Amino acid sequence: MPKRVAMLSVHTSPLDQPGTGDAGGLNVYVLELARELAQRDIEIEIFTRATSSDLPPVVESEPGIRVRNVVAGPFEGLSKNDLPAQLCPFARDVLRAEAMRDHGWYDLVHSHYWLSGQVGALAKDRWGVPLVHTMHTMAKVKNSLLADGDEPEPQARIIGEEQVVEASDRLIANTDQEARQLIDLYAADPRRVAVVNPGVDLDVFSPGDRLLERKRLGLPPDAIVLAFVGRIQPLKAPDVLIRAAAELVARDPSLRSRLVVAVVGGPSGSGTAEPDALVRLAKTLRVDDLVRFEPPVRQHELASWYRAADLVAVPSYNESFGLVALEAQACGTPVVAAATGGLLTAVADGVSGVLVDSHAPEEWARVLRSLVCDPLRLRAYGAAGVRHAQRFGWSATAERTLDVYQEAIESLAALSA
Repeated sequence: MPKRVAMLSVHTSPLDQPGTGDAGGLNVYVLELARELAQRDIEIEIFTRATSSDLPPVVESEPGIRVRNVVAGPFEGLSKNDLPAQLCPFARDVLRAEAMRDHGWYDLVHSHYWLSGQVGALAKDRWGVPLVHTMHTMAKVKNSLLADGDEPEPQARIIGEEQVVEASDRLIANTDQEARQLIDLYAADPRRVAVVNPGVDLDVFSPGDRLLERKRLGLPPDAIVLAFVGRIQPLKAPDVLIRAAAELVARDPSLRSRLVVAVVGGPSGSGTAEPDALVRLAKTLRVDDLVRFEPPVRQHELASWYRAADLVAVPSYNESFGLVALEAQACGTPVVAAATGGLLTAVADGVSGVLVDSHAPEEWARVLRSLVCDPLRLRAYGAAGVRHAQRFGWSATAERTLDVYQEAIESLAALSA
């Protein structure tokens, strides 16, 4: 087992608030995995790019977890597409951190997202340790499932991803489908691909008192609450829920007096170009009186929104896994999600929710109406969702990840023998 692991998360810090900017499921994944590994007496050092001059160089975020804020380029104003030009100064600082320690300080590098993988490949060669990489998202997959108004990922990213796949000793895929994509689209060696499902914090995300949560959040006790949680950008498709809500009240005007659509999150990615686009859409469709926009919130507050909702919608065009869907189910709230990517694993279709093989608002409105008009079915889905989510605790994710670490270490040792 490794004693010390260098985790790389170049483009977003695990300490950032998920739901806005580039912070999302990856942030949650890195921090929760680090916590579980630290509890197993493994020292975790996370390297991320500093985005403010106020950030200290090193943050001891929790026992056993150290976050290094690496200065690489301007603190603000850089998009993800600008970051490849900053990989050299970032890599220099990562290598310098090890050079100031005893030889062999780190036992393994675990990189997250392709930018980190580029740096991880350098560290692997310099330190003589294995590189484990988690893609989180892949350009070839995203480009095949683009939302209207979204921009395709550049060719430079595709080339970079292919290089990382080639350099990695082990690749962690969130689902069986992602593993197949790595093999089929990126020519990954099947022997180096391992499937490790992400998890959910079952202590934070658990069933609660819906009426109590609604009172706390200022929601009517008898409302029909549909919630969207996540970054507001075309890929996540929150507009599908807004359009479906307009279709719902057009088909059944009696729903207007009770329907509340909660959108919890902030602009991200290409969505930052028009941060008010969703607000304008709601006004254009004349449902702005039904839609409540909320900024990103911490996990305990997020759990309150899940518990307060009748349904959580995840209409994304693609998700490597879909932690929002899993968190909602853990809180006992059914999910209606797009039938794509990791959502095929995260949601038990017809058991804890419904997967929709379309982004047409009319189809989403039909599915949503069939559920909100069937309280018994909703209740059954909610109970099944709790059971389904129990399979995905972060402890299980950490144990399987440790298996992958050990395989990578033993494989490299065999090659060196």
